[in-house]
Amino acid sequence: MDITSREASNKRAFERMCGAEPVLVDVQPAAKVLPGMKRNTILTSGPPLPWTGYHGGQRDAILGAALFEGLAKSRVDAETKLRAGEIEIKGCHDFDCVGSLAGIHTASMPVFVVENKKEGNFGYCNFYEGTNPRRLNYGVYDKDVHDRLLFLQDIVAPVLGEAIRLSGGIPLKPIMQRGLHMGDELHSRNTATSLLFVKELFPHLLHLHSANSDAVEKALKALTEDHYFFLRLSMAAAKCSADAAHGIEGSSIVTAMGFNCKNFAIRVSGLGDEWFLGPHASVEAKLFDGHTEDEITWMGGESPITETIGLGGFAQAAAFPLQRYQGGSAEAMAERNLQMYHITFAENPNFKIPYFGYRGTPTGIDIMSVLKNNILPVMDIGIAGRDGGQIGAGVVKAPAECFESAYAAFRSRYEG
Repeated sequence: MDITSREASNKRAFERMCGAEPVLVDVQPAAKVLPGMKRNTILTSGPPLPWTGYHGGQRDAILGAALFEGLAKSRVDAETKLRAGEIEIKGCHDFDCVGSLAGIHTASMPVFVVENKKEGNFGYCNFYEGTNPRRLNYGVYDKDVHDRLLFLQDIVAPVLGEAIRLSGGIPLKPIMQRGLHMGDELHSRNTATSLLFVKELFPHLLHLHSANSDAVEKALKALTEDHYFFLRLSMAAAKCSADAAHGIEGSSIVTAMGFNCKNFAIRVSGLGDEWFLGPHASVEAKLFDGHTEDEITWMGGESPITETIGLGGFAQAAAFPLQRYQGGSAEAMAERNLQMYHITFAENPNFKIPYFGYRGTPTGIDIMSVLKNNILPVMDIGIAGRDGGQIGAGVVKAPAECFESAYAAFRSRYEG
């Protein structure tokens, strides 16, 4: 394949990615809307592994999921059923959804249903678990985690679902665009977008309040007590946007990035659904008080889907308040952001960075440009600890190996 043909394919992928129109249309239990999801299915982040391949926090999260869903009576029982295949482990991306950290989705868990109105495809993500750093997606399952998951399932989700259906659907791109102009980058910082989302939802919550005031007030508290609620909506919106650009023959644009407990991996538009693996990303972290670098561990994560469409680490210069959360300086964030223009196809026509004179965010990671310029994609992420829970936040760089593997596959397919 010549350069002109590849450029044409990449242009098509870029236009479909940026042209997506993600709209939040519903909240439903995962088994009701995820294609192929069964009661004994547990979804987790990253390229799927055999059960024996999972370790650490991701393994603990899967076991916790089996207990929460009532698929096993004890951890030993869960291990036995997972080993025998009575409980299935699948990858989130293969069900059109994305998972934060360990990425656990079970049949009864509520998910946001986001439709790309331009192409008709969907993206899904489950709910943020709340302010406590000990969460199932961070490898912890105990009574408090169980109770918070039930609260989301039984109180928050029904209220939000009804309000969203009353709204007729909430377009997410306008909220995301405004958030970028108010200090968010839509991955590690969602302060403005979370409040903007509540603003859109508020009239419909008022409509429900007279009938069930207690549930509405509890749901509203869950929406506003922390600034991370919108992250899962950002992820679902990014998923259906990136998927719109996937499967374009001859395109070298990255359409997914994520990791499990063993590997970092990417998918490429013109290379089907194969994951191209590398070692774990390198990390620069700011840890919470009382924690040290030797505690840092990997247990999965697919939130870098936001970087895939030009957000997160690719919009750091829109979110200077992140310095306080994940360290670094405004100067370093701006410089890091500028480097991303060298590895992407073009500037996003929708997402703009005020600090750069409203320049569009760098969007459409091209595996060829990554290798040619020797610049690796950066991502903003939460940091997990070996004993479970979140212990900090930081910036990671993808490993070169996955881009090298994808390049070799691309040459074999299109130039061999």
